[in-house]
Amino acid sequence: MNENHRVAAAAAMACMTFAWLHAAPSAPKGYVIAEITVTDPQAYQQYAAAVAPIVAKFGGKYLVRGGQTLPVEGEPPGGRIVVIEFESLAGARSFEDSTQYQAVAPLRQKAARSRVFLVEGTS
Repeated sequence: MNENHRVAAAAAMACMTFAWLHAAPSAPKGYVIAEITVTDPQAYQQYAAAVAPIVAKFGGKYLVRGGQTLPVEGEPPGGRIVVIEFESLAGARSFEDSTQYQAVAPLRQKAARSRVFLVEGTS
């Protein structure tokens, strides 16, 4: 290998090493997971319409929003399941604690019985 090839190979290795060392580690996603038993469908529709833009504003993405649930083991959920993904657990918490969400949460609380969890995913 001549000197030019060695210099080029060393430069390429240095660039790859630099990129690898400075690559941001993948942080775990954060999730809002809810089990919701709707008691007033019309009022719940108002909540669903009001919350969707707030979810989007905080970078959330609906992964599950109702749909068919097939129980496999244990007690089946009492209602619909909702899963919203955020960039991090802190992002999910920011959404949940925001003044915008806190203003519409009472709509859900009046229209349904809910269990809501914030969960950290894997990295």
